[in-house]
Amino acid sequence: MPLNLPNLLTWLRILLIPLIIGVFYLPARWLSDQDANLLATVFFVVAAITDWFDGYLARKLNQTSAFGEFLDPVADKLMVVAALIVLVDLGRTSPLVALIIIGREIAVSALREWMAKAGKPGSVAVSFIGKLKTAFQMIAIALLLYWQPVGAFPTPMLGQLLIDLAALLTLVSMAYYLQMAAKALGRL
Repeated sequence: MPLNLPNLLTWLRILLIPLIIGVFYLPARWLSDQDANLLATVFFVVAAITDWFDGYLARKLNQTSAFGEFLDPVADKLMVVAALIVLVDLGRTSPLVALIIIGREIAVSALREWMAKAGKPGSVAVSFIGKLKTAFQMIAIALLLYWQPVGAFPTPMLGQLLIDLAALLTLVSMAYYLQMAAKALGRL
């Protein structure tokens, strides 16, 4: 395992996951609901920023590695899955939305592994629709973690709208990846 700045940022993202979750389960006398929402949001946003920054630095500093390429998507998925489970537990998103997003992550990961074994690893590379889904999903999760309105800005309502859109884009992107895999295998 190469110990470089991009990989350290990925490890930081993984270490932030228990903090994102844990603040909601501390005794009420330690942290108010509003403070828990704020801390979880800050931890999540920092983690989301490291997701972009570690890949940028790996390319910029020429520090890409097989280990980093493995760990980065694992960290992303762990962060999103953990946050979605907490949001379902708090009643801030529906189990169906969480199931769609988590199910797609598992299915696309398995599809990528299968395509790599079939000798077609680039056939299910990240697409624009996948990046758009990720952007909606990350913003939605941050808004749903924060939960309180900011002045007249309806944070909970916007977060719920964006997570529903992310779930829709999740289905569209999964269909796209399945189509690309079928084409690569000569089945379309």
